[in-house]
Amino acid sequence: MKILDVLADMAKTGQLGSVFSGADWSDVTAALGEPWDIGTMSRNRKWPRLFAYGDLELSVCRCSKVTLICVQTWREVVELPPSVAEGTETFPAGLTYADVVSALDKAGCSWEPYPSLTFGDQCSLVAIPTGANFTFEIPEGEEPVLNVMGLGGGHDCRTAPGSDKDPDRSS
Repeated sequence: MKILDVLADMAKTGQLGSVFSGADWSDVTAALGEPWDIGTMSRNRKWPRLFAYGDLELSVCRCSKVTLICVQTWREVVELPPSVAEGTETFPAGLTYADVVSALDKAGCSWEPYPSLTFGDQCSLVAIPTGANFTFEIPEGEEPVLNVMGLGGGHDCRTAPGSDKDPDRSS
């Protein structure tokens, strides 16, 4: 399996193997094993926490649900857990805008430019079925190269009445 196939399938389905936005963290760790605990996403809060399986990064809410999935592609090699990439662990990086668009079109995944994240030396596109975002770095005089692919789910634990404050917020 090629990395472009993995990313296009993720953009179309909203899943990467057993990982999807809203997945229960215990199910993810049962399927993938223990991750690297990168830490919190804010200095003032214990949650959400960021975990990684190679270049697959997952943000997990205090309610133990996956809220954000990112595949970092800016390195020379992209490393993913074998169980989410049909046994393949590493992939060459350096994916161009044209490569990604071609893979999305081949997979039947509609997309459009994403102006909100297009500025300066970066551009972005979004997959229509899932809202997956592909953000590209534009090296001077070269074609845009994929930096990161992300998929969120709009999860918000604070939607319950009376729960507008984060109980884990430090003073």
